[in-house]
Amino acid sequence: MDKSLKRSLVNLKDFEDEARRTLPKEVYDYLAGGAGDEITVAENIQAYNRLKLCPRVLKGVGDRDTSIKVLDKQISTPILIAPTAFHCLAHQEGELATVKAAVKANTIMIVSMASTVSLEEIALTAKEVTVTYKPNLWFQLYIQPDAELTESFVRRVENAGYNALVVTVDSPVFGMRERDIRNGFHTLPEGLSLKNFDHVNSKKSSGEKTTLILSAKLTWEDIDWLKSITRLPIFIKGIVCPDDALIAMNHQVDGIIVSNHGGRQLDTLPATIDMLPQIISVVNHKIPVIVDGGVRRGTDVLKAIALGADAVAIGRPVLWGLTCDGEVGVTNVLNKLKHEFDLTMALCGCSSVKEIKKHLIYSHTTP
Repeated sequence: MDKSLKRSLVNLKDFEDEARRTLPKEVYDYLAGGAGDEITVAENIQAYNRLKLCPRVLKGVGDRDTSIKVLDKQISTPILIAPTAFHCLAHQEGELATVKAAVKANTIMIVSMASTVSLEEIALTAKEVTVTYKPNLWFQLYIQPDAELTESFVRRVENAGYNALVVTVDSPVFGMRERDIRNGFHTLPEGLSLKNFDHVNSKKSSGEKTTLILSAKLTWEDIDWLKSITRLPIFIKGIVCPDDALIAMNHQVDGIIVSNHGGRQLDTLPATIDMLPQIISVVNHKIPVIVDGGVRRGTDVLKAIALGADAVAIGRPVLWGLTCDGEVGVTNVLNKLKHEFDLTMALCGCSSVKEIKKHLIYSHTTP
C-alpha cells in the first residue's frame, strides 16, 4: 500500500470505498449486498446513528483497559471477527491473512464453514503466528442434513484446536440477493472452492461431490444432538427474537450472537442493535451475548456494550481491509476500530469495559 493511500484510509468507510474501486463489480456486490431491497443492510448502520451518547466527565480516565474475557479467555478488545465466506475473493491469501491479523490483535476470529482455506490450515497458521499465547479460534457450523458429515466437521474442529462452535440458525434456505442475480454471480471463480469440503471430497471414490447444504428441516432437537456429541461451547448465531433467546437458554447453549445475517437472508428485519435490549432482558447476563451487523465506529462498539452486549463482531469491514492490503489491511481495520473505541471510552468517562453502562445512552428511539 502506498503512503498516499494509507493516509486516505482514515476510517472503516474509507476502506469500503477503496474496496469498491478495487474489486470487480460482481465481487464487491456479492460481499456488500443483501437480501431484497437491502433495507436491513442500511438499517443495521442507521440504527446506531439514532442512539445518542451522554458522556460523564472528570472520571480520571488516564489509564484505560479495552480487554474483556469471553469463555474465561482474555482478549484485547470486545471486537471479534464475524464469520464471512470466501476471503480469497478479496485477497489471494484469503483467510490466512485474516487469521494472522486476528491472532496478532489477540482477538477471536470466527472461521466460516464456507472458507476458501481449510479449517486445518487456518488453525495451523494461527499457531505459527505467536508463541506467547494460544490463538482463540471459533468455527461457524451449518448443521448438515447428513449427521455423519456434521459430526466429521465437529471432530475436525476439535482436533484442530478450535475453542467454540458457532451454529448459524437463520438460514433454512438462501435469501434472495438481487445484486447477485443481476450480475449472474452464482459460482466461485475458477481456482477457488469450499476448501473444507475439498477435504471431504478427497476421501470419496465416487465422482459425486459433497457441498454445503442449508436445511429447512432443522429444529432445536438438532442443537441438543450437537451438544451430545461435543464438549466444545456452542453459540447460536442468528437470534433476533427474544422468544428464541429464551428457548436457546432452555436448551443450555453457551452463548448467543444477535444477528440478522448482515441483512443477507431476510429483508425488513429490525436492526440487531434495536433488538439487543429485549434479548438482554431475557438472557439477564447468564451467558455471553455478542451482536453483529452495522458496527462501523468505535462509538457503535460502546453503544452495543452499554445496551448489554459482551462484545461485537464485524464482518464486511474485515473484507474491505483484506481487499486493500491483505493482513496489513485487516490489522489496520482492527486497530482503527479499537482506537476509536478507546477514544470513545475516554470521552464517555470509562476506564474499562466493565464501566460502560446503559446510562451513557441518552435516548434509544426505534422507528
